[in-house]
Amino acid sequence: MAVITGLDQLLDDIDRGRALAGSRVGLVCNPASVDGRLRHATDRFVSSARVTLGALFGPQHGFRSDLQDNMIESAHVEDRRRKVPIYSLYSETREPTREMLEGLDVLVVDLQDVGTRIYTFVYTMANCLRAAAKHGLKVVVCDRPNPIGGLAMEGAVLQPGYTSFVGQFPIPMRHGMTIAELARLFNEEYRIGAALDVVPMRGWTRDQYFDDTALPWVMPSPNIPTLDSAIVYPGTVLFEGTIISEGRGTTRPFEIIGAPWIDGDRFAGAMNARALPGVFFRPNVFEPTFQKHARETCGGCQLHVLDRQAFQPVKTAVAMIEEFRREVPSQFAWKEPPYEYEYEKTPIDIMWGSDRLRKTIDAGLTADEIADGWKAEVTAFEEVRKPYLLY
Repeated sequence: MAVITGLDQLLDDIDRGRALAGSRVGLVCNPASVDGRLRHATDRFVSSARVTLGALFGPQHGFRSDLQDNMIESAHVEDRRRKVPIYSLYSETREPTREMLEGLDVLVVDLQDVGTRIYTFVYTMANCLRAAAKHGLKVVVCDRPNPIGGLAMEGAVLQPGYTSFVGQFPIPMRHGMTIAELARLFNEEYRIGAALDVVPMRGWTRDQYFDDTALPWVMPSPNIPTLDSAIVYPGTVLFEGTIISEGRGTTRPFEIIGAPWIDGDRFAGAMNARALPGVFFRPNVFEPTFQKHARETCGGCQLHVLDRQAFQPVKTAVAMIEEFRREVPSQFAWKEPPYEYEYEKTPIDIMWGSDRLRKTIDAGLTADEIADGWKAEVTAFEEVRKPYLLY
């Protein structure tokens, strides 16, 4: 049975007159906000006689996801075809302003998350909840699958003092929740207090990956082109906090990792010798077209996940960082600020949610020892999240 998304459920209710009748709607979306037949949410709302589309809001990379690199702001523009403003929530503001919300009755959020704490779409949603609470609007969050499943959780939990636009709440790196479940968690557990309705999916189970759902895959953002990218992303996104290329500027971002001073055969051999579960490291040589080491020949590897259930993306990436540092210690370095609107703290610290990863790697701890340090945090979070699960 195909999964029915929250968007499809909501649109069906609107068509039948059971939801949002007469409302003027602000829609928070991007190109992945499609129904089960690949029709975009915007066009479905425009064609409805029961609601009025009043404004569009785009997350990081823009409403059209046309800005491929990270940390590039998008502008506020007019949608000429649909005759509504498009407001950027990755601009001088990450939270809708009173002026943007003027005349709206409800914000509908339909964004495809990828199951990783630092993916900014869930914080765009959280900021919409905050704005709605301040200005008296209702928020409707349409649920979509966590593409890497809703069972496994992994990685450190964000610690006080390390909040940022890539981490606002104490959740693990791989959180195992859907976007509507996170909306409930953020709104209730962390007391945002918006008037929130969530529209669950029909037919999704926690053990399903995206390709189990029969839903069409549309890139959530430009550097998550495939489900394979999303599967490794909870770990390999950490390379954004180093001077090692995370594969931006290649056709396989977050799967291809390396640097100009690395011998790919030696590195892949060292990683395979670790016998990490569910993954094979294939030696690779690549040349990024933009971002780190653009137009330079890099050595490294491509991660091939052979067993999703066994694969541990965060522990795997920590082991890779450990090995990159060991291979050529004089070349390895942590990236310097700024990163995602944080201008003082080291990028890897706000990504990890504390300074512990940086300090433990620099002190020579192994990936096994570092992974042991997050187990109790994940166990505690599992209890916190239980009341907010929908499936």
